[in-house]
Amino acid sequence: MRKLTLLASVAVSLLLAGCAKEQKETLSVIPVPLSADLQKGAFQLNDQTKLWIDAPQEDKTRLADYIAGSPFQLDAALEEVVDNVVILQQVDRLPDITSSEGYVLEVTPKQVKIRAASGAGLFYGVQTFLQIVNEKKELPVGTVTDEPRFAYRGMMLDVSRHFFDVNFVKKQIDAFAYYKLNRLHLHLTDAAGWRIEIDKYPRLTEFAAWREFPTWKEWWNNGRQYSEEGSENAYGGYYTKEDIRELVAYAESRYITIIPEIEMPAHSEEVLTAYPELSCTHEPYKQADFCVGNEKTFEFLENVLTEVMELFPSEYIHIGGDEAGKASWPSCKLCQARMKKEGLKDVNELQSYLIHRIEVFLNGHNRKLLGWDEILEGGLAPNATVMSWRGTEGGMKAVESGHKAIMTPGEFCYFDSYQDAPDSQPEAIGGYLPLSKVYSFNPVPDTLSAEKVGLVYGVQANLFTEYIPTPEHAEMMIYPRVLALAEVAWSAPSKKNYENFHVRALKAVEELKKSGYNPFELKNEIGNRPGADKPVEHLAVGKKVTYGLDAAYYPGYAAGGDTALVDGVRGGWTYGDKRWQGFIGKKRMDITIDLEKETELHFIGADFMQVCGPEVFMPAEVIISISDDGKDFTELKHIEHKVVKDDKVTFTNFGWEGNAKGRYVRYQATSGEFGGFLFTDEVVIK
Repeated sequence: MRKLTLLASVAVSLLLAGCAKEQKETLSVIPVPLSADLQKGAFQLNDQTKLWIDAPQEDKTRLADYIAGSPFQLDAALEEVVDNVVILQQVDRLPDITSSEGYVLEVTPKQVKIRAASGAGLFYGVQTFLQIVNEKKELPVGTVTDEPRFAYRGMMLDVSRHFFDVNFVKKQIDAFAYYKLNRLHLHLTDAAGWRIEIDKYPRLTEFAAWREFPTWKEWWNNGRQYSEEGSENAYGGYYTKEDIRELVAYAESRYITIIPEIEMPAHSEEVLTAYPELSCTHEPYKQADFCVGNEKTFEFLENVLTEVMELFPSEYIHIGGDEAGKASWPSCKLCQARMKKEGLKDVNELQSYLIHRIEVFLNGHNRKLLGWDEILEGGLAPNATVMSWRGTEGGMKAVESGHKAIMTPGEFCYFDSYQDAPDSQPEAIGGYLPLSKVYSFNPVPDTLSAEKVGLVYGVQANLFTEYIPTPEHAEMMIYPRVLALAEVAWSAPSKKNYENFHVRALKAVEELKKSGYNPFELKNEIGNRPGADKPVEHLAVGKKVTYGLDAAYYPGYAAGGDTALVDGVRGGWTYGDKRWQGFIGKKRMDITIDLEKETELHFIGADFMQVCGPEVFMPAEVIISISDDGKDFTELKHIEHKVVKDDKVTFTNFGWEGNAKGRYVRYQATSGEFGGFLFTDEVVIK
């Protein structure tokens, strides 16, 4: 029996809070329970404490084995007892509990009793039990009544960009279960490597699972070639069918369902190089999208999914569906013939055809289709569930049309973003997602009608691993942010409090470290970019801004619109925080600020950021000018800047200092040879 690494040193202390008349104890549990009514006194665990489980045999075995692997290896009672015993009892229902995963934990000086309507409910009661035992092996007397807010509480692990072995995945399952998550979404296939054994298509693991470079970044920047298994310098790996069975069984023993993802129609370069006849051009290394007009594509996908379903008993099979370029479909004779035959008006409907057809296949095997929100394009398949990552809009569109949605917007749920000041962290894909931001996520918009709320099935965090090559790095990115996601997924909004959670998270980080994990050192958190936490006062705040011809900001990064660059609000570590205004392509930055009267000027400047991965660059040229009439401008400074690509997130102020007078200030910035985005947050004038 594999010991529970997370629980090896668990001894979470009780927080004491003063009351007017008497001292009252509150629990330090993650996620925070629905209610906890604590009294004076304690139950003492000792060598004679017994375990009694009254539940169906499968659950009884799972729970007994799990507790046997915990620090409290209780001996099973031979008959039902009432003193010095931990009782797990499955019941038909519990008062005031609507979820089968809910539980009631009652502690008296004589016994601990956990009641629930399912084995999963008993298991989650056990997690709370394990978290509240103190160093003296005592539990406080009282009653905890608890149930989850959402039925789906998930974490996605990308094992394609960098492969992580079975033991690593098991280790994460231990932690996810401890914090009451119940879904593990495995991103098994993508351009960087195919990670699951398929008997009918051996080239997927003989060739498409291996590449020339150990890191995704090296591979991506050096030709993106694949290698034969066993060849010199081949990097990669895959799960055998026996590995998958082992993982599925291990997850089930902790009441976690593993959901496999097999990408289609895009992100499939590895497949289409191993089997180029499934692409529109039939050429290796040329295509990312399956040829939807080719019947062999559906033969392949159905054969693969058949073998996948034999391994994974999950209700859902994730089919990707995101970021399809569709580049060859308009010129592909087979795709065009398919469109004509099926009466499809565009390539979006052609993608929808594939999604619909795969859904029919999955439904025929008593499974349901799950996909990223692009599966909405061209029409959503009748029984599909949408995983909304491009904001919450896709999820809301699905819900409004009567479909379930899982909320996983990048702004709150993408753990591949920096969680602290970028220069203090290993290289990441960009962005800034601190613990507090994850915790602030509300998956159910206030505007959603009461009858639609139930269609918000749950929430999920995602760890895409392009820039995360090692197990230690992966754990640093997951923990403690997944604890915040767990509380968002489980706890009632009225029970959430970030200051209180932060105290509990600091303790959890120390326990994770003792248990062999590598969490981010929350106690050393730097926080947001200096200046982003309070308004900046300067002469241009609130003044009128005019944008020059061919100088409109990009609608997706408008920040505050026409007033964004003079609103006194500085941006943080990421352009995704809605404070940075973006300009792209020929839409150079060119704004004129009316100070309303002639003003003495001593400083004019603006900050820009550079993050080369998503093609955000510094300006190559900046011109700062002033005018008395808004027509004839005098140049104060002309800055030429050599834009150099790097691996960092950097910030630079391009400005002028001196003495001048003027009413109008014009600030122009132009991209360099790399194009991409320009982002600035405020034009400061002093």
